[in-house]
Amino acid sequence: MTAIHLLRRLHNCAVAWSDRRLKDWLPGLFARFVFAAVLLPFFISAFRTKVEPGFFGFFHIRASAWYQIALPAVDAAGGDLSQIGPFPWGMIVLLGTYAEITLPLLIVFGLFTRIAALGMICFLAVMSLVDITVHQVDAATIGALFDRFPDAVILDQRLLWTIPLVQLAFYGAGAVSLDRLLATLCHVHRPTKTAP
Repeated sequence: MTAIHLLRRLHNCAVAWSDRRLKDWLPGLFARFVFAAVLLPFFISAFRTKVEPGFFGFFHIRASAWYQIALPAVDAAGGDLSQIGPFPWGMIVLLGTYAEITLPLLIVFGLFTRIAALGMICFLAVMSLVDITVHQVDAATIGALFDRFPDAVILDQRLLWTIPLVQLAFYGAGAVSLDRLLATLCHVHRPTKTAP
């Protein structure tokens, strides 16, 4: 047996071993770990700027949320938030504020992961669109794809943010997740069909 055949055989054995042992739990767990380590603190911090402090503050949206999410409506109302109707702007601010904390927590815990990951991808797209069109960030902040500078906030960083989210949207959270626990519990408690 030649050295190339031996290397090929070792490679095939290693791939087969990793597929059997790691494929079911590691990719989803690692994607959720990366999200928790890199992005969860960002979204928690952003959420905290939109609600009042304290436990019950969670239920009270600050004026700053309106300025961050619905600046055109605030400007049109002359800065008087009481003049802004509940539809559509009130609903947009409410959903945007609570999606900013709910979707990341669902991803980290691996609950409804595929839907939460798709929601976060949409959330990132809307967040980027608002930054560009409403807050009018500069060209350096927007960046450009396929250039030699990998540090632009919107096109470079947020595109990288979507990598674990795409992994989770396509393949789910894996074996170490609340999704798997729920699936197991639902399968165990599912009534069995009896033959007539």
